[in-house]
Amino acid sequence: MLKINDLKTLYHCTYNLNYHLVIVTKYRRKCINKPMLDSLENIFTELCQKWECELLEFNGEKDHVHLLLSLNPKVQPSKFVNNIKTVSSRLIRKEFAEEINKVYAKAVFWSRSYCLLTCGGAPLSVIKQYIEQQKLE
Repeated sequence: MLKINDLKTLYHCTYNLNYHLVIVTKYRRKCINKPMLDSLENIFTELCQKWECELLEFNGEKDHVHLLLSLNPKVQPSKFVNNIKTVSSRLIRKEFAEEINKVYAKAVFWSRSYCLLTCGGAPLSVIKQYIEQQKLE
């Protein structure tokens, strides 16, 4: 498995972009069960591969999921998140239609909102101190 601190490369750059993404169900309804969680992990893994990204860790509860992602610098995070929410919602509603239709009258699954946090590396205070020390003499 890939380590969080491993550097990756593209033709003209070296990078390590890790994000913690939290997605909640619409109205925070507690509708995710174990088979859905397993299916969502497979869906997110496949979508990450299509975007040339990696799903480093995944888990969740009845009303939300957590994804630890390693994104490619060519990927715009907001577009990526909107795509995986749209596609996973469509696929999970199709696969678990009976269970989800008991909870939602409309064709929804995820809330419009999400939480995306950068993670890994040195604390900001250490980076700030390092940059402050880089003076021309």
